[in-house]
Amino acid sequence: MNESIIAEKKQVRKIIHIDMDCFYAAIEIRDNPSLADKPVAVGAPASSRGVLCTSNYIARQYGVRSAMPTATALRLCKELILLPVNMEKYKEVARRIHRIFHQYSNLVEPLALDEAYIDVTNSDFCNGSATLIAQEIRNKIREAEQLTASAGVAPNKFLAKIASGWKKPNGLFVIRPEDIKEFVKKLPVEDLFGVGKVTADKLHRSGFKTCSDLQKMTLSELKDKFGKLGQHLYEQCRGIDHRQVIPNRERKSLSVEHTFPKDINDPDICLAALKVLHEKLLVRLQDNLPVQPIRSQFIKIKFNNFRQVTSETSASEINFNIFKSMFVDTYARIQNPVRLLGVGIHFCDKDKQPFYQETLSL
Repeated sequence: MNESIIAEKKQVRKIIHIDMDCFYAAIEIRDNPSLADKPVAVGAPASSRGVLCTSNYIARQYGVRSAMPTATALRLCKELILLPVNMEKYKEVARRIHRIFHQYSNLVEPLALDEAYIDVTNSDFCNGSATLIAQEIRNKIREAEQLTASAGVAPNKFLAKIASGWKKPNGLFVIRPEDIKEFVKKLPVEDLFGVGKVTADKLHRSGFKTCSDLQKMTLSELKDKFGKLGQHLYEQCRGIDHRQVIPNRERKSLSVEHTFPKDINDPDICLAALKVLHEKLLVRLQDNLPVQPIRSQFIKIKFNNFRQVTSETSASEINFNIFKSMFVDTYARIQNPVRLLGVGIHFCDKDKQPFYQETLSL
């Protein structure tokens, strides 16, 4: 076998995942230190059926979370200080932070304003130590912006993202290649990508609590039981992830969805949930990096018989009335209880646009 191929196979990737700590709220508290010991959230007001973009860790002690309806957050924490979204300020801070990432590698894949993957496999900085590079990046962010970031270091993207949340806030966690086997054994199945509340419940009912439990299943058994997700479960429970860090990834679409705990046969309840999903989509769009022109918007409905219907229409901006109209038309045709609702948008292809300008230059 060719020596270069052998060397490539033996090379272990070094991936860093940086995740800013309660980014929007942290910026607001930095700019107004009197808020430091108070529960703070950033989002739209309850009067407009808004949702939260983020909250600080004091607010989270009350159960307040990002993407939560503002009215719910205010019920959970009556002392909550709600601040309006100042997206231009957050984007400017993000520009400076992402420039720091690029000081260490050209392989930077932004996931949002406040997080990114960085491949430092071939970086000469810090004697090639991904751990030291991650620490240096965190130090530079703290010195330049007076903000804290958590970092995960691992041989692949899946484990790096898991690791960045392991010691939040303001933490650094490293998963070495020799640690993977023992680390993933104890990992709860709900920490795996693609495993939401419904899938987690299904896994638990089947006796799968940790990755160690999943490892007892063959690939074919998992695929028979969970379909496409079975392949991902088989790989993730073993700490396997072959995805590369891809800079300047062009996003094709953006969507949010919700699975109801019980099937809903009241269209008014569905429309209320649709409004919340619309607000969540707006939050995700604001947080998208970079924002591309919108080509269309779509709605996804899964009924209690597991029939799934998707409707799509051309649009250059998100309009709730379009989502509402698509839902009303679809529900009127089928009139079955609804199990899942989702809304989303498709972006224009860059090569089909007469002009395209990144909104966030790095």
